[in-house]
Amino acid sequence: MSSEQRVLIIRHGQTEWSANGKHTSATDLALTEEGRAQAEGLAAKVAGETLSLVLCSPLRRARQTCELAGFGARAEICDELVEWEYGKYEGLTTPEIRLRDPDWDLWSQGCPGGERPDQVGRRVDHVLARIREIDGDALVFAHGHVLRVLTARWLQMAPAAGARFKLAAGSIGTLGYERDTEVIERWNA
Repeated sequence: MSSEQRVLIIRHGQTEWSANGKHTSATDLALTEEGRAQAEGLAAKVAGETLSLVLCSPLRRARQTCELAGFGARAEICDELVEWEYGKYEGLTTPEIRLRDPDWDLWSQGCPGGERPDQVGRRVDHVLARIREIDGDALVFAHGHVLRVLTARWLQMAPAAGARFKLAAGSIGTLGYERDTEVIERWNA
C-alpha cells in the first residue's frame, strides 16, 4: 500500500427494489433498463484508469454492472462484498420497517435475523486489507450499504459512520489519500 493508492467504488445500477426503496441483500435481482443504462455509462467514467485489482460482489446486480461497464473479464468475485444481510427486513422499505419498530436504525442495530454493523465492518476490513496488499489502484463493484461501510472503514471510522455517505445507484466514488490521511476524493459521480 502507498499513500498514492486509490480505491474506486461503484454501486450497482438501479434494480426494481432499489428504485422503490426496498432493502435488498440476498434477493438476487437483475438491473432494470435504467440500471443497465447507468452501468453502460460507467465505462466512460473509468476509462483510462490503471487498475491492479477489480473485485465484484457475487450478486447478479453487481456482476451485471461490472460486465456492462467493461470489467467482467477482469473481475474477481469477492463474497465479502455481498450487501448487508437484512434478515427479516429483506424486501421492506424503511417506512414499512418503522411501522413494526418505530425506533429501528440500521446503522446502530442492524437487522433481526441479519447482520449487525460490526459484522459488516469486519467483512469490509478483510476486503480493504487485501486491497492494501496490492501495488496500485483497485476497483470494487458492490452495493449501497456495504460500500458505505467500506468507505467509513477506509476513513478509519466506525461502520455506523457509513450512514453519512449516501450513495446513489450506478454511481462512482473514489477513496484515496491527502498526504498520509485517507480521504474521499470523489463521491456520487
